Amino acid sequence: TNGKRRWGDVGGSQVTSTGMSKLQMATNHSYTVSDDTADEAVRSTCEDATICKRFAVSMNYWKDPYIQHFTKQPNERKAPEINRGYYARVKAVNLLVDAFIKKTNCNCQVINLGAGLDTTFWRLKDQNMLPKKYFEVDFPMIVMRKLHLIKTKPPLSKPIIETHSSSSLLIDGSNMDSNRYTIIGQDLRDLPVLLERLRRFGLDAKLPTLLMAECVLVYMTPEQSAELIKWASSTFSTAMFINYEQVNMSDRFGQVMIENLHRRQCNLAGVEICQTLETQKDRFLVNGWDNANVLDMVNVYNSLPQADVQRIEQLEFLDEKELLQQLLQHYCICWATKDNDDFGIGDIMFGSI
Repeated sequence: TNGKRRWGDVGGSQVTSTGMSKLQMATNHSYTVSDDTADEAVRSTCEDATICKRFAVSMNYWKDPYIQHFTKQPNERKAPEINRGYYARVKAVNLLVDAFIKKTNCNCQVINLGAGLDTTFWRLKDQNMLPKKYFEVDFPMIVMRKLHLIKTKPPLSKPIIETHSSSSLLIDGSNMDSNRYTIIGQDLRDLPVLLERLRRFGLDAKLPTLLMAECVLVYMTPEQSAELIKWASSTFSTAMFINYEQVNMSDRFGQVMIENLHRRQCNLAGVEICQTLETQKDRFLVNGWDNANVLDMVNVYNSLPQADVQRIEQLEFLDEKELLQQLLQHYCICWATKDNDDFGIGDIMFGSI
C-alpha cells in the first residue's frame, strides 16, 4: 500500500525528546525483502493517499496535526472532488472506529490492516480514546519508512513513549512494539505468519476487536481475503470489521478505474468482490459474521453530520458535481459485526452515531 521508499540507513539511531529519556532503536540489517513490480505499485498507492490527505488537511477539510510529518505538502493542488471524497472516507471510518471504541469503553483492541502512514493512533490518544492495544500491519518496506519517521520526529515518538511503561522502545527492522501501539511489517497474504506475529505481540483473543481495511482487500485474491475475514469471525466473540473499498466496478466508470490502476501495474486481484454492494456484504456473511451493513459513499456523504458537510462545501467551488457523484458511487463502506457479548455493536449505524 505504499511507495517512494528510497531513504538512508535507519539503523541503530537514537532520538531524544526534551525532558524525556532516549528512544532507543535497533534495526535488524539482515532483513531482505523479495518483491515484484505489482507489490511495488500497490505500495505506491499509500504514498498517493497520504499526499491527498495532507492536501485536504491543508485546505481545512479536517484537522490532522500529524499527517505533515509523513509527507511533504504536494506542489500541485488536488481537485475539489478528490478532497471531498477523502473527507467522506476519513469522516466515515473515524465515526465507525469511535463508535466501536465507545461501545466497549476502550476495553478493546484495534487491528489496522494495510495501515500505511495512517495517523489514527495519535488521533485516538489526543481524544483519550486509545484502545488497550492498537496494531498496524503493512508491507515491511512501508513499515520501515513509518518507523524511520517516528524515530526522527519527536511529535510522533513522544506520544508513543507517553503510553509506554519504559523510557525506551525497541524498533527491530520492520517491527515496533510498545504497551499500546504495535506496528508489524508483514504481508497480509501470508495468514499463518501474520497470526503468529500478532499473537507474539500480544493480540488477545478474548478482547472485543475492531479490524479495519481501506482499499486493501482488493489487492488480495478472494480466497486470501476470505481466509482473513473467516479467521477474524471465528476468533473473536465481539468484533467489527470495517472495509472501505471500490464498488460497482463492472460499469464503464469502474472499468476506467481498473484500466488506470493496471496502467500503473496495480493488479486488483480481488476486484470480483467489488462488483456490487451485495457482493461486498456477502463476503462477510458467508465467512461467519452475524450482521453486515454496506453503503455506497453517496449515501455515506449524505449521512455525515450535515453542519460540517456544509462547512467543507464552502471551502472550494465544485465545478464537476457529476464527477464527485460518480466517484462516490464507486466506493463503499461495509461494516460487519459479531456481538455475542451484547455490547450493542450491531446497533452502530450512520445517522445515529
